[in-house]
Amino acid sequence: MVQHTLPRPPAASIICVDAGVLIPGRGPPIRNATLVAEGTRIVFVGKQGSIPSRYAQLESTVVPFLLPGFWDCHVHFFGAPSFATDIVTSTPAALAGARSARDLAATLNAGFTSVRELGGYGAQIAEAVEEGWLAGPNIYSSVSMLSQTAGHGDAREEDMAVLCSKMRQNMPFYICDGVDECQRAVRTMVRRGASVIKIATTGGGSSTDELQARQFSDAELTIMVQEAEMAGLAVAAHCHGKEGIKAALRSGCRTLEHASFADDACIALMKEKNVLFVPTRTAISFALSHPQAWTPENYRKIVQLAKANLRTYTKAIKAGVGIALGTDIGLSATTLPLHHGMNGKEFVWAVKAGLTPLEAIEAGTARGPESLMTNAIAHVNTAGDESSDGEPPLTKVPKSGQLNVGFDADFIAVSDDPLINIAVLAQPEKITHVWKGGKLYKEPGKPVSIL
Repeated sequence: MVQHTLPRPPAASIICVDAGVLIPGRGPPIRNATLVAEGTRIVFVGKQGSIPSRYAQLESTVVPFLLPGFWDCHVHFFGAPSFATDIVTSTPAALAGARSARDLAATLNAGFTSVRELGGYGAQIAEAVEEGWLAGPNIYSSVSMLSQTAGHGDAREEDMAVLCSKMRQNMPFYICDGVDECQRAVRTMVRRGASVIKIATTGGGSSTDELQARQFSDAELTIMVQEAEMAGLAVAAHCHGKEGIKAALRSGCRTLEHASFADDACIALMKEKNVLFVPTRTAISFALSHPQAWTPENYRKIVQLAKANLRTYTKAIKAGVGIALGTDIGLSATTLPLHHGMNGKEFVWAVKAGLTPLEAIEAGTARGPESLMTNAIAHVNTAGDESSDGEPPLTKVPKSGQLNVGFDADFIAVSDDPLINIAVLAQPEKITHVWKGGKLYKEPGKPVSIL
């Protein structure tokens, strides 16, 4: 009788990295450190010489500075050369996807191993990344941004029937009005593979509405947050105006994007509710310095929000509000000074606003997964306890952003000390190595490639 046996699974690859300085993402740096990853997980972090015997004979990669892979908590893979809503909605999906292949590689090449995409084609492209067809970061997408009619995500096309048809085909914007439609919109995003829900509670700089315009009613916002949390998803709120910020906080949104005109009362409520603030200074500073890229009316709004946003950023840091870094990069245009791959500039803005370099690194690493936490999970994470019924809450949050045992094997090496000069993190050429999921994607002389 012939006996058949199942083939043994391949042994997990083991990576050993010796670092002059290891910056773990949360906590103090470790000098003369070793990190070992087996498969997709980190299995050892400690001082050189204290490595377990089973790993003692491994050949090491030696780097000067080792950090967790970066998180950009606010990007868009629109595949469009403009932020204008009508341009985004008129770009064919196939063209957007082709352009995004370069954007994905550039993002990973800059050391960003994870992104939270708040509207775009990321949820669809993510499958190609996971299958290995494209090199890129882990993508946690909202699929579309939910907007009311005449809101920030309304392209205002003459033929709304045509636009609505596009929306049903996974466009980056989705229109919903009234409690029932808003509830269904969240469920639709869940069906389409969303990892987070994004809603617009005020106007925006790139749209035709007013920055201070409050959007969605309290009832609409509440049902969207409730529906998202039932699915284990956090809610991100695009907001600039004060009334829309307060409405987002009342309804239980987990993160505030931009929050430009937050006053002292808003900031105090942000702190009290333990929300995360994602200031997106990279895109805002670009918009301010390039008036030719906007209509006069849009640029008028950008001037207003840019000054207010920096003021809010500085005040929020002083008040102890949690900061998660996000750039709002979304253009597929390498001829412009704002494109995917520039994401590290957000670290520089964070330090200018008042964070120390070590705090800025935490905001761009360990804080990243926290932007995907529902309020219930965030409470457990802060309090260190379980939910009231003794059961851990529903969670879809990756164990990422830190160099600790059990965390994802996403880490990068940097040639210069970011604690002395944070600007090195904004220079992709200074990112010498990139590992994602235990696989080496970049090393000296071999940048990330789409092939």
